[in-house]
Amino acid sequence: MERNTPCHMDNMPRLNRISGQIEGIKHMIEEGRYCPEIINQLRAVRSAVKAVESNILQKHLQHCVAQSFSSQEEKDKKIEELKMLFDRFDD
Repeated sequence: MERNTPCHMDNMPRLNRISGQIEGIKHMIEEGRYCPEIINQLRAVRSAVKAVESNILQKHLQHCVAQSFSSQEEKDKKIEELKMLFDRFDD
């Protein structure tokens, strides 16, 4: 079955920023920067990653899950898929 997935390219600028933040954190560690400064940057990366995750989840719900409602079998599959996703990454 071919999947018709939404485009997530609008997340690329944010992902590029996250990549730059990670590089910055690596440099901070190499320079021996103060621990709380590094932790602050790590928390910023975590927050940015969560924002990307939220954007992709929203599109998944609006596009992929909503499309599955035309069939009870597909709807049940999507609900189970979401349950497993949330169970796996419950934090």
